[in-house]
Amino acid sequence: MAKRAARGDEADYVVVGSGSSGATIAGRLAQAGASVIVLEAGKSDEQLLVKKPGLVGPMHAVPQLKKPLDWGFYGVPQKHVLDRRMPVPRGRVVGGSSSINGMVYVRGNRANFDSWAAEGNTGWDADSVNAAYKRMEDFEDGENAFRGAGGPIRVTRAKNPQEGSLQFVDATADALGCKILDDYNAESQEGVSRMQQNAADGLRYSASRGYIHHLAPATLELQDRVVVEKVLIENGRAVGVEVLDRGRRRTIRAGKEVILAAGVIGSAQLLMLSGVGHAEHLKEHGIDVVADLPVGDNMHDHMFHALTFHVTTSKNKGTAPYFARGLARELLRPGTTFLANSVFEAVAFLRTSQAGAIPDLQLHLLPWAYVSPNQDAPIRHDVDKRPALTVLTTLIYPKSRGTLRLASSDPAAAPVIDFQYLSDPADLELLGEGSEMVREIFASKAFKGAVKEEIHPGKDLKGQALRDAILNRATSVYHGVGTCRMGVDELAVVGPDLRVNGVEGLRVCDASIMPSITGGNTNAPCIMIGEMGAQLVLGSRS
Repeated sequence: MAKRAARGDEADYVVVGSGSSGATIAGRLAQAGASVIVLEAGKSDEQLLVKKPGLVGPMHAVPQLKKPLDWGFYGVPQKHVLDRRMPVPRGRVVGGSSSINGMVYVRGNRANFDSWAAEGNTGWDADSVNAAYKRMEDFEDGENAFRGAGGPIRVTRAKNPQEGSLQFVDATADALGCKILDDYNAESQEGVSRMQQNAADGLRYSASRGYIHHLAPATLELQDRVVVEKVLIENGRAVGVEVLDRGRRRTIRAGKEVILAAGVIGSAQLLMLSGVGHAEHLKEHGIDVVADLPVGDNMHDHMFHALTFHVTTSKNKGTAPYFARGLARELLRPGTTFLANSVFEAVAFLRTSQAGAIPDLQLHLLPWAYVSPNQDAPIRHDVDKRPALTVLTTLIYPKSRGTLRLASSDPAAAPVIDFQYLSDPADLELLGEGSEMVREIFASKAFKGAVKEEIHPGKDLKGQALRDAILNRATSVYHGVGTCRMGVDELAVVGPDLRVNGVEGLRVCDASIMPSITGGNTNAPCIMIGEMGAQLVLGSRS
């Protein structure tokens, strides 16, 4: 048996987490010639379930498939949502959550980034982040003022969308008077469009696929199945990390910086375990305080309410035999079946009556039936077997804010996750109004009689009854952000350079630094944050 290669224990940069931001910043730093060790708690992403885009459906529907790829977190009972305990999926695999997500490619609204800059985060305005987005993209339409070509992440549209998905695009424009967009990731986001995906030729383009496997810089070492337990801070400076590596504890030292990219849950938890956080909270757990910072505050997330309609122009069936036949065909002719693409096919950004200058509602169109009423329980849920379209009516600018706290000083203990979903009544009202807008869309003549009935939640639920039902139906989109907020005030954990306040040699680079959530799916913004982080680190070296 061949001897396993020795793992390195020192590098210029130690990056904790190989997900959307971590793989990106690690790949770019190594590409510039620095030595980089990337630490990932999960196993390799070189497996069919991760690599084949359309298998994301079974991955999340079948607990036995999901468990090896997910941290398995659950939030605390949500008092504003019938005391429900909701799952908080986080990718525990190379590529992190970019290896288990739906591959919906959305940059966010340009106004999001200008608002970050207006809060004092210099260099994070729309034009500045546009340059980072362009570096990361390989968009199928080629390069222009807003889009990039030749980058590590391929961005495409599904080649053969369902007829019902195309009808949805026309119906949305017909019913609500919005524009049909060719590219919602360009100058303007408002309107309806076919969805863009970070997938191509039957392959998921996760951050690890683009920045680790394909970029393959010679000075990058990926160490999987390594759990980071603590950042080592000596005399106010981060000098390395303590890890549990397949049952053995060891120390990995960073010659220049430690970069936390463990996500909205992991980065905040690691900071607190290392003595960075609310001083009183750390003392409660017997942790020596290094820096008294509001770690774990400002946590927020997108939520959706799913409406499913029986639509005869959508031919997919959510059954095991249907997926098995599709997989057999896909293995014979890769890139030619529904499994070559994300399960989503269209997207819209619209305004409710609450909206200001930009759309505040996102619609995800899924040409399948969906779980009802929710997917809280870790079981395989039944779905309607008729041809269907489901719209995830999505709250993209929640007013509700929650917290992340330690349950214990034991690194193996899951933290206390409390998103405080729908604690602000405006969030529930937006989901209710958005659901009513979806019904207007499905009443459009653009469907040419293909819409037969509303399967879930059912047309009889209206007004307050609909909103009451949403309390048991609303679900996280798994886009948590904000626990290590970037800013220049007393609420900030990191500055605009992503350096942790009060600790030298330590940065955070992932969704946790977002001051406020972006308008749309967060995977692309997290890859952008990785690109921005690499430029900040490299700029500080010169």
